[in-house]
Amino acid sequence: MRKLLPLITSSKAGKAGKAGSHPGGRSALTCRFRCGDACFHEVPNTSDNEYVGDVISGAVSRRSIVRAAAVVTAATAAGTGAVLAQGENAVAAPPVGRGKEHGMRSARGLRFGPVAPNTADRVTVPEGYGQNVVIRWGDPILRGAPEFDPDHQTAKAQAGQFGYNNDFLSLLPLEREHGRQLLVSNHEYTDEVLMFKDYDADNPTREQVEIAWAAHGLGVVVVEGERRTGELTAVPRHRLNRRITATTEFRVQGPAAGSDFLKTSADPTGTKVLGTLNNCSGGTTPWGTTLHGEENVDQYFANGTRATDKRYGLKPGATERKWERFDKRFDVAQEPNEPHRFGYVVELDPYDPESTPVKHTAIGRFKHEGASIALTPDGRPVAYSGDDSRFEYFYKFVSSKRMRRGTSRADREHNMTLLDEGTLYVAKLTGDSPAAEFDGSGKLPADGEFDGSGTWIPLATATADGAESHIEGMSAEEVFVFTRLAADKAGATKMDRPEDIEPSPRTGKVYLALTNNVERGLDGKAPADEANPRKVNKHGSVLELTEQGGNAAATKFGWLLFLVAGDPEDPATYFGGFPKDQVSPISCPDNVAFDSYGNLWISTDGNELGSHDGLFGVATVGRYRGQLKQFLTMPIGAETCGPLVQDRRVLVSVQHPGEVDGASVEKPASTWPDGPGTLVRPSVVSVWREDGADVGA
Repeated sequence: MRKLLPLITSSKAGKAGKAGSHPGGRSALTCRFRCGDACFHEVPNTSDNEYVGDVISGAVSRRSIVRAAAVVTAATAAGTGAVLAQGENAVAAPPVGRGKEHGMRSARGLRFGPVAPNTADRVTVPEGYGQNVVIRWGDPILRGAPEFDPDHQTAKAQAGQFGYNNDFLSLLPLEREHGRQLLVSNHEYTDEVLMFKDYDADNPTREQVEIAWAAHGLGVVVVEGERRTGELTAVPRHRLNRRITATTEFRVQGPAAGSDFLKTSADPTGTKVLGTLNNCSGGTTPWGTTLHGEENVDQYFANGTRATDKRYGLKPGATERKWERFDKRFDVAQEPNEPHRFGYVVELDPYDPESTPVKHTAIGRFKHEGASIALTPDGRPVAYSGDDSRFEYFYKFVSSKRMRRGTSRADREHNMTLLDEGTLYVAKLTGDSPAAEFDGSGKLPADGEFDGSGTWIPLATATADGAESHIEGMSAEEVFVFTRLAADKAGATKMDRPEDIEPSPRTGKVYLALTNNVERGLDGKAPADEANPRKVNKHGSVLELTEQGGNAAATKFGWLLFLVAGDPEDPATYFGGFPKDQVSPISCPDNVAFDSYGNLWISTDGNELGSHDGLFGVATVGRYRGQLKQFLTMPIGAETCGPLVQDRRVLVSVQHPGEVDGASVEKPASTWPDGPGTLVRPSVVSVWREDGADVGA
C-alpha cells in the first residue's frame, strides 16, 4: 500500500524518550504536573455498568435517526447555532498547489500540502504558509505589568502577564476597533521544573507557589491583525485585557449554590470560590461569553483519603506542588469541602473586565475537558461536555430557558443564567452488531461500521424553584456535586477518555474526541465493544453523534465511529471510509474545532506513532469525507491545544514545549520559541497563507 506520508518509528524521536515512556505517549514530566500521575493510579470508576452490547429490543437504530435527521438538516444547521471563532528530523512537505496532492483533490478548506510527521523543534507548517508567535507566557498584558524577567519573576508581575500553558482559545469581535479581536485563553497548569531555576520540588518557596497561582486561570488580551496576512500581535495594556487566577473570586450559580457540600470555613455561604484550576478546553457561546472546563482538579488537594467520595481521584499524602503548606484550603483534612468547589464549567464575560466569573453547577461536577454549545430550534442552549478520564462518560445539559439575542445589559445578564436551569443527561450507547464480533482487535463488524443508537439518561433537573433528582438514592444536590456517582447509578457507557465535543455548524452532527485508553480490555476492566473496539487502545478515535430529528434537545441519538486513529496501514484503523493510502497518520485526538466549510480540525495529545503532536483537518461530508491531512506539528515535548480556525488564519496553543523527562531550566529539552539561551515558553501561534489567500482554499 502506498502511504501518503511516512511514519517516524525511531525510538530517538524528538520527544527525547517521550514516546512509550508513559501511558498515552506523554512524558512522565507531563503526567506529573498536568494530571497528578493519574495513569499510575487505579481507575476511579469501578462501577459494573454494562458495555456496548447487542441492540436491545425496541431500540431506535442509528440509521433511522440519521434518516430522520437528514430531513431537517437545513433547519438544524440554522438552529443549532454552534458558535465558532470562526530542519532537524523533518520531512519536507509537498507544495500548496491548488488542491491536488498525490493525484487527488481535497475538500475546500483543506487544500494544502500535508505536513509530514517529524520531530523538529519548531512549529512546522505547510509550504507557502507563514507563522508568528502571538503571545508568550510572561508577556505583559495589564497596565503596570513589567516585561518578563525569568530571573526576577514575582507573583505580582505574573498576575499582570500572560499565564502559563495556554490551552483553549477563543477570538471575539471588537466592532468599534477595526482589525482587532479579543483573544481569550485558558492557562491549564504550571510546570515548576521548567519555570524556576534550581527548583526544589520538596521545598517550594511561597513566592514560587504564589507565582504558580497567578500563572493558572484565564487570560483576556486584545490582538490586532496585519492586513495583508493572518499575522496577529497582542495589544498590551488595553482596557479589556484581563487575568483571572487561582485567587480571583468566582460566583457559584445553579442548583448546588449554597449547598452544604460547598460550604467552607472561609465561605460559609457556599456561593463564593477563590480561583479556577486546570482549565483545559472550553467553548464560545452564541451570546458572546466563553466557557472553560475545570479538568484535573484533584491533583491540587492533599490528604485526599479524607474526601467525601472516592470517584474523583483524590490521593493520600502531600501534593506535587505543596500548595497546602501555604493555604489550608488545599488540605482536605482541614477543608473537606474545598475540592467540591472545583470541577465545573466556568463562564466569563470577556467584554466586561469588572464582571465576576461564574461556576455553573447545573452542568455537573467532573473532569470537564470543555463545554460546547448548540441551540435547539426554539433557542435553548445545549452544553456538551466530556469527562476526560479512562472509562468515564460524556454528558449534555439542556437549558429550559431561551437565549435573548439583544445586546442590552438586561439581555446579557439573562443569558449568563441560561446554564443554571434545565436537565443534565449522561450518554448510554448500544451497538447494532453482535457483541461476539468485537474481540478487541479493532476489526470492522460485518455491516462495515462501528455504529449504533443511544439514549440520553436524565440525571437531575434544575428549576428556578429548586431541583429534582432522577437518580434513586441521591438528592439533586448530590447529583450535581457528585455527578460521576450519579452517572454510575444511571448505567452510562464507559468510554475511552471522552475529551472535546463540538457540534458541526453545517450539519448539526456532534463530534467527540476519544483520546485513548491503554487499560481497555485488561483483566478486571471493561472489555472492547462496538464504541470502543480496541483492547489497549493507544491511538483513540472520533465519534460522530446524530441527535434524533436534528434537535440537540432530543433524548435519542445515533452514533458511529467516524475515525479510528493510528497508522493507516494498521487494519484496526478507519477514516470515514476514505482510502487509507491517502490520509495522514494520526494518534490521540484531543481538541476539535470546525472551520467555516464544515471541516473538522483535530489536535493531538501524546502521539504514539513517533512524531510530534500536531493539528489535522478532515472533511466530514461529501466525496472527501474521511480525507484527513496534517496541517502542522509541534516543537519538542509540546502538545497541540486550543485550535481555532478562521478563514484567514489558524491559531493553536503550543502547550508545555520542552516538557520531556529529565528537562529543567538548567537542562532544557527545547529552545522554542526564542532560540538557544532563552527560557522555553508556552505560546499562542498564528498560521496563515503567505500569498494572503484563505487557509486551505
